Amino acid sequence: MARIAYILLCHKDPEGIIRQAEQLTAAGDCISIHFDANAARSDFERIREGLATNPRVTFARRRIRCGWGEWSLVAATLEAVRAAVDAFPRASHFYMVSGDCMPIKSARYIHDWLDRHDADFIESVDFFTSGWIKTGLVEERLVYRHFFNERRHKRLFYLSLALQQKLGLRRAIPKDLRIHIGSQWWCLRRDTVEKILAFLDRRRDVVRFFSTTWIPDETFFQTLVRHLVPEREIVSRTPTFLVFSDYGMPVNFYNDHYDLLLGQDYLFARKISPDAKELKERLGALYVSDRTDFAISNEGRNLYHFLAGRGRIGRRFGPRFWERESSVGRDRELLIVVCKKWHVAKRFAAAASRRTGIRALEYVFNEESAHLPPIGGIERSLAKRQRHRRALMRMLFEYYGTGRMIFCLDPWNIDILRDFFSDRCTTRLLEIQCTFSDDYLIEHAKRIGIAADATPRTVVERLLPTIRSEFALEAERLRDAGFPAHLVISETRPARENAEAIAEFLEVDLDTGLDIARTPYLFDD
Repeated sequence: MARIAYILLCHKDPEGIIRQAEQLTAAGDCISIHFDANAARSDFERIREGLATNPRVTFARRRIRCGWGEWSLVAATLEAVRAAVDAFPRASHFYMVSGDCMPIKSARYIHDWLDRHDADFIESVDFFTSGWIKTGLVEERLVYRHFFNERRHKRLFYLSLALQQKLGLRRAIPKDLRIHIGSQWWCLRRDTVEKILAFLDRRRDVVRFFSTTWIPDETFFQTLVRHLVPEREIVSRTPTFLVFSDYGMPVNFYNDHYDLLLGQDYLFARKISPDAKELKERLGALYVSDRTDFAISNEGRNLYHFLAGRGRIGRRFGPRFWERESSVGRDRELLIVVCKKWHVAKRFAAAASRRTGIRALEYVFNEESAHLPPIGGIERSLAKRQRHRRALMRMLFEYYGTGRMIFCLDPWNIDILRDFFSDRCTTRLLEIQCTFSDDYLIEHAKRIGIAADATPRTVVERLLPTIRSEFALEAERLRDAGFPAHLVISETRPARENAEAIAEFLEVDLDTGLDIARTPYLFDD
């Protein structure tokens, strides 16, 4: 009969981890735990102490500091897998779970199910042709080296990528590997796990390659299983039920989802809400029961997307009021000022607003602290503003009772520009081109955290060509986008020439445009 060694990656809630481990080992299975080294050591010691008398629990020998999208997640998984292989020689399967996962079938059902299917369950589809990645980087994940975390050091991440692209520093994928991608929640047979560990001992080049790819937990095991196991022994699906929202975020399950979860053709579910205490208790009791009479309907994902798409006022999955309409409005005008020097764009917007009466906003999609009126909560976080950008602008038009509005934007945000230019509203773009002295670039390097006051100037000066190149790349990308109403003013042009572009952008007479172009200290640092 199948015996499972669960591979648990976790980083919080020591009491919850203890309960989860006790539940999963109560039916004779085992568990190997990796507790993130970013978490407090006292929490880790609490887990060890709470499970000290359970012989079916082991721990990764080394705790690793984990970061989303990093190799550290794969390294932590391998630490827990190696510990499980050594500690549980009778384990037939290794099942990857997180602290948010719970079984949605009984242990008896799961063991019988694994006995009937002599296969590895891992979602694994072709990286380049499957269309699994919907947005963002694709080939760039692999052919360039990634040393910075995109979430914690966004500017450094993309600066490093741009520099490698400019210098042609592409690297080759190991020739004998065909890269695959899929969910990181899998269940592998013991023989497959041992093949992977032996392969890694022989092929350090593969470890080096994946250690600098981006989001390797979606490609590492998925690729190696395909490389080492015959296709007929692989079922390309995760055994864990999970649903993602339209924004790529995992959907949480609550107490009232118990019957829905049991009806899915999966063994576990993720994510169970931390507040769903009743659901956790019921699923824990289910796991140690002998129940096998599960009526599989498998409608969970379709039902969620139906409810999320249609919405039901006052019920779970109903849309928030700012999500009900996706257009800024056909009869409105967005006047977007794009400039890398934010203080210059702010001066221009303020001058234009004073001279014309058009409402002007600053960098609402770039600055967390940008001043906005209270409009229902959408304004409170930068992430929410960016995600619901059309709704934000529509609500601001309604709040101020106007049909025309100016706002400033960093040239890096080409996706936001494309989105507004594809809307039914009228959109015009004014690009303000500035000159960048070495002193300004040095201060910019300090602002984004790649230099400090104590950094020797000789060291900082070596960064200047890269930063200058990054600015030039952004400007080039803006021009290549081919926006239909793209006007330009420049620090190096005479005021009258700039006035013509300003007058066309704001739809004012030339004298008004000239007055704005001659704003005192407009381009000063």
